[in-house]
Amino acid sequence: MRAFLIIFAWFVLCFVNIGECVIPKSLLIDIDSVNNVGSYIGIVVPNSFEMNPLLQSSSFVKDQKRPYLDVSGRRFRIGTLEHQKVIIVMTGLSMLNAGITTQLLSSLFNVKGVLHFGIAGNANTQLEIGDVTIPEFWAHTSLWSWQRYGEGPENELPLESNGDYTKRIGYLKFSDYNNDTSKQHKEFGNNLLNRVWYQPEEVFPISAEPEVRQRVFWVPVDKGYYALSKKLKGLKLENCINSTTCLPREPKVARVKRGASANMFIDNGAYRKFLSDKFNVTTIDMESAAVALICYQQKIPFIAIRALSDFAGGGSAISNEAANFAPLAAQNAVIALIKFVQLLHSY
Repeated sequence: MRAFLIIFAWFVLCFVNIGECVIPKSLLIDIDSVNNVGSYIGIVVPNSFEMNPLLQSSSFVKDQKRPYLDVSGRRFRIGTLEHQKVIIVMTGLSMLNAGITTQLLSSLFNVKGVLHFGIAGNANTQLEIGDVTIPEFWAHTSLWSWQRYGEGPENELPLESNGDYTKRIGYLKFSDYNNDTSKQHKEFGNNLLNRVWYQPEEVFPISAEPEVRQRVFWVPVDKGYYALSKKLKGLKLENCINSTTCLPREPKVARVKRGASANMFIDNGAYRKFLSDKFNVTTIDMESAAVALICYQQKIPFIAIRALSDFAGGGSAISNEAANFAPLAAQNAVIALIKFVQLLHSY
């Protein structure tokens, strides 16, 4: 069946008017030969500095016959990780790149599960830089309906009556975060930006009727994967950047309730606090929710492992901590990922 889908994809991706293909037939044959070996764990990572510690780990052994396949600007690295067959792919920055890459991975290869890892900002005052977080739910928090100045919660959003937008999830009112809203500064009581209402994603699961949209805001990770991740408690993680710079305490793995992704690098203490207070968010990044949404629609087991590299604007007023701690966080994410793959043998 998958061989048929691969050949069908080749025909779909052809430009009929010029007789050329986005994916050459020879490459699709190579993809089919990779799939004939069996199913793989897909490993999705945003950037090269996050991926390199994994590729350099002795736990990863690249396939000697076919170490990688290049498709549509992505390199799908083939091998084993802790004796599990894996395909590792770098997405690049942002929700768009993460979604496209995950869809390519799931459409072209025989993938039985997707593991996503990388670094992230931290909105949880109980956690520290270097800690590894595993959220149970992910949301895309940059899909908004932006309300015009002068309107409020009592006013209907544009196209809300059509079912396109909703006030169910809630809003961010910008004037709540003016520098000074005291009585002697009443002119700051309103803000021309007014408020934005958070919106759920439209999804089209493969098991549902085509073009009949469903909506989801909090996307769950796989229940089995999440239960398995409990065994990562107590995992030894890296504590020091060098001989003179170490974290204030030993980092730990923490299973948390929620993570949020958006096409924004968050380095703002007020917005960090809003995400924490409004949505109980711990982990803040730019890709995980996109990977989660693709896997949710494709019915593929998924989990994300994100190590904290900074406080998303809630730490030092001088500079973002990720400039110093991103390599350490990336290494800790890889340590947790490898251990999780080990645990999959008993799953």
